[in-house]
Amino acid sequence: MARIWLLLVLTPVSCLLQTDEDPDAPIKNVRMEAARKMLTWDVTGNVSEIRCSRNGAFSVRARNNRYCQFHVLMRCEASNYTVTVTLRDGSVFSTWTQYPKQEGEPESAARHLECRVHDVHLLTCGWQVGRAAPRDVQYHLYLENVKTHQRWPCPRYVADERGTRTQCRFSNISGFADAAQHRFVVNGTSKDAAVRCSERVTLLADIEKLSPPNMTASCNQSNSIMTWKMSSLFQTDFNYELEIRKGADAPYTEVLWETSFVLQSPRAYTARIRALVAGQSPGEWSAPQRFECDQEEDARLHVWVILSVTAVATLLTVGVAVLLYKGCSVRQRLFPPIPQMKDPLGDNAHTEKMMTWESSRAGQEECPVAAVQVLGEA
Repeated sequence: MARIWLLLVLTPVSCLLQTDEDPDAPIKNVRMEAARKMLTWDVTGNVSEIRCSRNGAFSVRARNNRYCQFHVLMRCEASNYTVTVTLRDGSVFSTWTQYPKQEGEPESAARHLECRVHDVHLLTCGWQVGRAAPRDVQYHLYLENVKTHQRWPCPRYVADERGTRTQCRFSNISGFADAAQHRFVVNGTSKDAAVRCSERVTLLADIEKLSPPNMTASCNQSNSIMTWKMSSLFQTDFNYELEIRKGADAPYTEVLWETSFVLQSPRAYTARIRALVAGQSPGEWSAPQRFECDQEEDARLHVWVILSVTAVATLLTVGVAVLLYKGCSVRQRLFPPIPQMKDPLGDNAHTEKMMTWESSRAGQEECPVAAVQVLGEA
């Protein structure tokens, strides 16, 4: 007798609970209606309250003591659904069922299925080959809207060295931009054996890696106005972390909810920014951008210097030209050209050294010329 009591004490409570095989069970024929996502049963006893739980994680109250409604049913991983019945006399009855029924080797399914949204419009999923997967296994991924059941097969795969698909890429997911949960399913096929599937159910907003905002700035010596724009298909409520570094000073950060910031006396500085969303990891930093805010003043000074130098050079050129012109006129007055005489007896007159003139057009600078008479040859 002592051994019997000891066995009763050590036996788990779940083993002591009644099941639907009991002919006196208050509910029978527990079943999952997958199309309507309902766990239902037939009531045969005097029931006060019925509650349902999945894998013991949470408990929901049955509607009219007839069924429990679930928003999402897992398709690849079996879950234990427990129904707990409280009778009017205070006694408790419990039974359970498993859904879905699984086929294939447990370790044949794709492992470590991970997906992320990145670069605003891109979606990438990756996984590893199952430890017990057949050598000819091939995997196929599809994405499903849990609410509408619309499906999108993977448009582009990446395979490993054996040709087995281990990654999927969607290049444009703008059509998935709603608040519904999405299911990622990786099915496996083989000629040798059945392969289990893998799945993940999540909101696309929860797996988004936020891209950096696009930042621009306009500035002068007094201030710099930085503005930025954030792009996301699934998020709308952002904060921003702005990092600023002036010259050789240590960088400092500002946490902002606006999409602009005014920096006083900026001169030359470097800035970068990233987006923040409550409950998620910070987004990626933008590339550091350097802004030279005194370039306008320097440019004005540079132009002024060029104009000044040009004006001075022009004045000097004109002055030198005037001086040269006046100097030439004075020289001609002081040293007028002396005409060369033509040798009337020579055969080869050096015409290049001769000057001709008209005596009737004597000017103020010409000297009187006396007539020369040749008397004879020596």
